[in-house]
Amino acid sequence: MIVGRSFKLTSAIKRILLIQLGDIGDVVWSLPTIRAIKEAYPESFLSVCVREGHGGDLLRADPHVDQVREVARRSKSFFKDLCADVALIKELKSARFDAVFDLRGDERGAFLAFFTRAPLRAAQYYENVSLLRNVMFTHLVRIADDGERRGRAAEQSLRIVRCFGIDTEHRIPKIYVREDWLHNAKAILGSYLDMREGRIPSFISVSPFSRWFYKEWPIEKWQELLKWVVHKIGVPVVVVGSENERKRVEDIVEPIADGIVLNLAGKTTLSTLAALLSMSSLHIGVDTAGPHIAAAVGTPTVTLYGPTDWREWAPIGEKHFVVSTDLSCAPCYKKGCGDRGRSLCMEELPVDKVKEVIRRFFLPLR
Repeated sequence: MIVGRSFKLTSAIKRILLIQLGDIGDVVWSLPTIRAIKEAYPESFLSVCVREGHGGDLLRADPHVDQVREVARRSKSFFKDLCADVALIKELKSARFDAVFDLRGDERGAFLAFFTRAPLRAAQYYENVSLLRNVMFTHLVRIADDGERRGRAAEQSLRIVRCFGIDTEHRIPKIYVREDWLHNAKAILGSYLDMREGRIPSFISVSPFSRWFYKEWPIEKWQELLKWVVHKIGVPVVVVGSENERKRVEDIVEPIADGIVLNLAGKTTLSTLAALLSMSSLHIGVDTAGPHIAAAVGTPTVTLYGPTDWREWAPIGEKHFVVSTDLSCAPCYKKGCGDRGRSLCMEELPVDKVKEVIRRFFLPLR
């Protein structure tokens, strides 16, 4: 069934499954949809299914979520992966969900939705996908492109449930930071920074890398920017990232010997990272999970954009800033120039342009 603008759900909806198998940023931008479902059905049991390591820890602290299920990472063993998939499918089927909403356009989420055997299985209708994906659902939402892109990241999932009478006034993602996360983050910071009497010093956090190289800024430009921050702004810098990015972060940090620039890549869990960013005065990063998490815990952000469209993905609000290229070809939505993994718009983005935004942010605080 193709759903138009409105399809009324019955009050018998008691158990709801939300499937979001995207990246961490996608999960963060789904938080308004999670809240919308719980506001519409406050007595319902809401389970959220995400990929392992892609936001499950953050969701477990959310008062609107009753249960988090994680799809296991693929291993090198076909048999092991098959057993994990079968176990999850059995678990989802036995849960007897009344309604399932899949927020992505891939087949994996569609299969999970189908095998729940829920009487209502809804997702967005896509033309350029396999026919098999679309037939997995009982209801498909056809959404017209109205040309509006600002804040569209949250709308990508909200517009699916909105067709079923589910909506919220809270369109900005919010991550709930637990006290134990803060305790762990303070313990990490206390190993490097002066935190006498429990005082948290002002610091800037930075997420310089993405899983997609075409979104990244050159290392030498990060070096120039961070050296300027510790000397001219006069605050420590904490660089975050994954364990796999630790060596690359060290390449940024090591030449800056005369200032406090900490390499905490690989030193935090996702939940501890959220707590750490909540204590930061400002977060600077490329289009990756860092700025999305920082904004969702209430920290001002400066995000660098090139081939991706900041109007769709940048955090919303006056305390969130965007630095983007002046090249007319951007945003091109490609994986680098000519889809070759290298983005000229990011490589040529001037350091001075980023400095000016940071300077404007800190001047009123002095």
